[in-house]
Parts: sequence; C-alpha cells; structure tokens
Amino acid sequence: MKKNIKKFLVLILFFCLILFGKQGLAEDINSLSEISAITAVTLDATTGKVLFAKNPNLKIPPASTVKLVTAMVVLDKLSLNKKVTISKTAAETPSVAPLLKEGEVYTVKDLLYLMLMKSSNQAAVALAEEVAGSEENFTFYMNRKAKELGLKNSHFTSASGLPAPGQYTTAYELSLILYHALKYPLIKEIIHTPTKIIASENGRVLVLKNTNNLLEDPEVKNYVLGGKTGFTRASKHCLVTASQVNNHLIITSVLGSPSRKSLWRDSKKLIKFSRLVLENKAEPLYLTTVVTSQIPMHHVSKSKIFKAKSVAKSSKKSNKFAKKTTKNRKNKKLALKKQKPSKLKTKMAKTKKKNTKITVKSSNTQKKRS
Repeated sequence: MKKNIKKFLVLILFFCLILFGKQGLAEDINSLSEISAITAVTLDATTGKVLFAKNPNLKIPPASTVKLVTAMVVLDKLSLNKKVTISKTAAETPSVAPLLKEGEVYTVKDLLYLMLMKSSNQAAVALAEEVAGSEENFTFYMNRKAKELGLKNSHFTSASGLPAPGQYTTAYELSLILYHALKYPLIKEIIHTPTKIIASENGRVLVLKNTNNLLEDPEVKNYVLGGKTGFTRASKHCLVTASQVNNHLIITSVLGSPSRKSLWRDSKKLIKFSRLVLENKAEPLYLTTVVTSQIPMHHVSKSKIFKAKSVAKSSKKSNKFAKKTTKNRKNKKLALKKQKPSKLKTKMAKTKKKNTKITVKSSNTQKKRS
C-alpha cells in the first residue's frame, strides 16, 4: 500500500514538473514579444539561421556600434605599433572620459582598445585621420568595407558614430558586421577584455573599463564573448553581442532600446531564447511592429494601443464641447445683429482705438529691441 502511494506521489510530482516547466517555457517565449528595443535580431552565425527577429531590416542610426567597422578598416590599413599624435580636431571631438589632449601620442593598438572598450570618439577620429587625413575621407573606406562584406542597408558618414546625416544600418546587418569583426583576432580580444591599462608616450596612464556589462553579468558571462555598445539621442541604447551557446556562435543585435537597463535585459532574453531554439524547445520567432518612418525611435508601443479607447472617449467629449461652443457663438452673433446700429458703431470705434494703441506699443517695443 505504501509503495503504491509513493508511486502515485512520484507520478503527480512528475506531471507537475512537466506542467510548470511548459508554463515557464511559454512565459519565457511570451516575454520576447515585450522586448522594448525597436529592432532586434538573434543570428546563429554557425548555421546562418535567424532565430529571432523584430523589425530586422529597419534602418536606424548605429551610434558607437559603427566603431566595429572603423576598427576593421584601421587594422586593414595601419600597423599596431604605429604612433598616432592626437590632433586638435580629435581632441575637440565630444567624447566620454578619459579625454585625450592635443599633442598626446599613442600607438594604434592602444587607441583601438580605447575606442572599442570605452567607446572613445576622440580615439576613433584620431585613427580615421591617421588612415585618410580626415574623418570625412575615412568614411569612403568604411563604405567600401561595407560593400566588401555584402551589406546593402548600411551607410556610414562618421568614424565615431556621432550623429551625422545619411548614417544608418539595420539590426540584421549589424549582426553581420560583428560576425566579420570577430575574424580579426585583436578585435575579438579587445571586446572580451573587462579592464585594461594603457599609457601615452608622455607617460599618462589611462585605466579602461569595458562599457559592455554583460561580460560580468552572472546570468550570461559564461556565454558572452564580447560586443559593442552605443548611444545617441536618435539611436537610443544599442548593443551587438557575440556568445557561445551549445557550441554555436550566437550574435544578438539590439537597436533603439529606451534605457541601459532594458538593453541588458533584452540582450539576455535573446541569448537565453537562442538556447531554447538550439535545444528544440522553441521555434524561431519573427515579430513586426508599427514604426513611424520619419523618426524610427518613436514606435507605437502596446501601452499606446491600449490607451486608444480612452483617447476616443475624450475626443467624443471634446466634440460635444465643440458643438456647445459653436451654438453659443451663433447665439451671440444673432444678438449682435439685433442690437441698434448706433451701439454697434460705438463698439467698433472703441475696438479700433484699442487696436491702434496696441500697434503703437508694438512698434515702440520693436525700436527698443533693435
């Protein structure tokens, strides 16, 4: 009897585990539809399959993730030990700390660490000038590199990723950019480095900490190989990351996330989801959301859609109010018509006097301002 009870309890426990396991899995998959970024992609670079996609071909400014292209061009053109003098233009470029000073000398290798780890715009401009004489000339090589990589929806007009007209990429093509960047051993090493110390030729020591928090995140640090962050007001928060999941190279690309916190959260969700797909516990997922064409950053969220009903109600109220006001105006007009002509003339005269006073005052004020 006791044995039968034990077997029965084991069966119940087994079915509960299956039931709650499936429920937890469903919750994980449903949470992907709540990814806050405007566009995101999970690419299995080992097979070439897209495991997750949300507006994958939407063109969006790449922010500092473009520095991966800058790094590839620099490594194609310059030797790592070449010394670079920081120009006035590079020193005056808006950037994060540590700030470089005009006349300082660094090696190409150290500037690459500074550019990819700390996302230094000054380092990006200094390297671009060393290759092509100016950042503008350097973008020619960036776009040529993009063409070599087979990118069709990307165009670059700055080496740093600072806002510039005509600069864009897509989440899908950004994942391809990182895939090709990983073929450069130094880039692979830099983006995987949490901290680094470099020094100028003059002896100034700089301590660098990687901007990619996923390198030290306990949930995914065993998977993450490295990546590149980015942010501008137009691009919002961006991150492209390479991970090793079940012996597959997984690249997640997230663009247009509203905050740093949501950026890390979304990226971790995509890494975890890739594991579910690779273990045949989930199917690849493709999402398309409503995005305005002029400013891709402002997309229609679920909360805005749900609020549509309340907006409709308020518009009905406003229409009722508008009808009342129009009726009141019509009644006032009829009352004016019924008034005697003499009273109307005196009212018109008073309003003319007021208008003349106002015009005189405004002309006097204009003289004072000029």
